[in-house]
Amino acid sequence: NEIVWYHRNAESADRHVANLTFGASLRGEGLLGAGARLETPVAVTNQNIAIYPLTAATPTAGEWLQSLSHQVALGEAENVRETRQAHELWWRDFWLRSFILISGDAAAEQDTAGYAWQRFVTACAGRGAFPIKFNGSIFVVDNPALQPDRHRPAKAVSADYRTWGGQYWFQNTRPMYWPRLAAGDFDLMQPLFRMYVAQLGGNSNQVDKYYHHPGAYLAETAPFWGGLRYWGPEVKEDWTGHYFTPILELTMLALDYYDYTGDEHFARETLLPLAVAGMDFFDHHFARDNDNKLLLDPDNAIEMFWKVHNPAPDIAGLQAVLPRLLNLPVSITSSTRRDQWAKLLSILPPLPVGEREGKRVLLPYTGPQTAQPRNNENPELYALFPFRLYGLEKPDFQLMLDTFNSRHCRQKGCWAQDPIQAAMLGLSGVAKEYVTFNFNRRDPRLKFPAFWLGGNDYAPDEDNGGNGENGLQQMLLQCSGRKILLLPAWPSEWSADFKLHAAGATTITGRVQAGHLLDVMVDPPERKADIIDCSIHR
Repeated sequence: NEIVWYHRNAESADRHVANLTFGASLRGEGLLGAGARLETPVAVTNQNIAIYPLTAATPTAGEWLQSLSHQVALGEAENVRETRQAHELWWRDFWLRSFILISGDAAAEQDTAGYAWQRFVTACAGRGAFPIKFNGSIFVVDNPALQPDRHRPAKAVSADYRTWGGQYWFQNTRPMYWPRLAAGDFDLMQPLFRMYVAQLGGNSNQVDKYYHHPGAYLAETAPFWGGLRYWGPEVKEDWTGHYFTPILELTMLALDYYDYTGDEHFARETLLPLAVAGMDFFDHHFARDNDNKLLLDPDNAIEMFWKVHNPAPDIAGLQAVLPRLLNLPVSITSSTRRDQWAKLLSILPPLPVGEREGKRVLLPYTGPQTAQPRNNENPELYALFPFRLYGLEKPDFQLMLDTFNSRHCRQKGCWAQDPIQAAMLGLSGVAKEYVTFNFNRRDPRLKFPAFWLGGNDYAPDEDNGGNGENGLQQMLLQCSGRKILLLPAWPSEWSADFKLHAAGATTITGRVQAGHLLDVMVDPPERKADIIDCSIHR
């Protein structure tokens, strides 16, 4: 009187997934087996159905079935009323952690809904063993007419299909996780950190094997267990080959997590391993130039320019991360590490600067700008986000503003970082335009309104919603060291009620009316001295 199904990997499969079985048992009170289905003896108007899933690696299918039976017994012993109450309590607490409720025009209403919807689907998918998949999350469905593109003809696919496959792509995975900080969704970030920290040991061994030096990096594209290919200087260029940026950005995110939470256990067990592996890699993998500066060559400027000289994203990442590592408490780091980091910081090359349209701007990489563009990205803007070397209340603002205004790639939706970067420059009109585009970009073939159109990814596209969340948050609140900037890029036509989180275990609750802050409450109260009301200076 139950239906059990499972998929089991063979013993000969890759060792990381060999004998891995996933499946479930479906049963319900009064349901009787009828061939390959369950049914009630008579018609009913109310029916409880229970599904008990299990994923486990076992020597045999029989042992997996025994484990499933144990799982079912535990579930059947639960009090349904109590588990329902616990479920509702979790969601109540989740919605009270943070919120942004906007009014003022049609875009305000849509963006409020889109922000909440995206946070909802992230909470649904973000509490499992592994991070959220950018290409469909857990919401992939059968598609009877997958649209053709340059990679494939039109065809019917099942819910097992995802464009870009089952591997994790760091560039596409991170957009769902940056907004978790301001939302206070720190629990949802754990699968991301767990997966990548678990890859460091194996990746370190491969770096030692290939290049005979310490350290590790994270491949832009890898299965959940990680792994690296050999990418020596003689190897032909590739999209994700000489591409070492992910460990710098993940370290930046981990530093922010520590600043927001003050969690010293996290700093020792997650932040420090990432930092040590990444700084060791960059320190030992790259040579020095004639001025004894670090020489990042060959090195991709993300996927946009391949095997170039001193690319802006990696320089910006090192310039952003190293000073923050040196400011960590001495109880977390060692004097040996701090000396190494200080020396590495002292030999970093400058960010590449040039001229566009008669104005001084940052460039994607150093030297003649002759590399062929391969993607739709602006590597020079990584110094703004994610690495935040520039922005409001920071030096050389005009340089970054001119860099943003002269950017080559201006696509909207999906992985485009323009809504975030526009907000960080105080460009409220541009930020509103891009955020609203993201939160209106639903797939017309899918029913739920936050199942965003695939764009460069696969529907539902999680990059689209994640970058929309981040952009909206940055319009309302930005952290700059100890400073908390409120309304740095907020449109005057929008009112709002909000609660968001900031560094230093701080929460800010308040209202915006006609472009002005009202009823601001800060916890802890002493952090109120660090708030800058940007609407006053606009």
